[in-house]
Amino acid sequence: MVDIHQWMKQYQSTVWNLFGSRILFIGLQGSYGRNEAHETSDIDVVLILDTVSLHDLKQYKQVIETLPDRSLICGFVSGREELVGWYKSDLFQFYYDTIPYYGSLDDIISVPADADARAAVLMGACNLYHMCSHNYLHGSDMETLKGLYKSAFFVLQAKHFAETGDYLKSHSVLKEVLTGMDLSVSQAAEQIKTADPSQAALERYSELLLRWTHQLIREYGK
Repeated sequence: MVDIHQWMKQYQSTVWNLFGSRILFIGLQGSYGRNEAHETSDIDVVLILDTVSLHDLKQYKQVIETLPDRSLICGFVSGREELVGWYKSDLFQFYYDTIPYYGSLDDIISVPADADARAAVLMGACNLYHMCSHNYLHGSDMETLKGLYKSAFFVLQAKHFAETGDYLKSHSVLKEVLTGMDLSVSQAAEQIKTADPSQAALERYSELLLRWTHQLIREYGK
């Protein structure tokens, strides 16, 4: 598995040589940021520059080709103004999930408020509801449903924050405090990874996700 601390040192050196003082922030998100990475986990790096042009992206693409584990590199690249104007519901997760390696997000965006967490719950629930329904009607694809359950984790995170003010990064810690249908969804997200691709399983997991998101939309859409 990637030694993420050594990798990030090499990444920072590489992008510094390219962009220098234009860099406002470098960070790490995702499973490596949560200490939950495995062999095939993506490396979700965050790079915020003063501004970003297609030429910048082209140069960035060229230099990261020289880094080890190139196939695992993904993440977020943005200019300052774009991040400042971003959807507040998206910035909630972005702010709390990102580990800073250089700079501070506090110097670029404001700390997300409770209303932003609630908006993240509602947007996430609406998207999951639509995609779950669409998949059942037009795709019937178990792999798609697995992806939706994976995304449900972020809605559970935002919901817990909206209710308690605590942001819990890891799946295992969050699972310990969940109850009711939230816990059922979290457990289903693990179970579906090894579930058989039968129609019965598709219907069972789709039904739970639809009921849960329906409940969230009613509660957070008021």
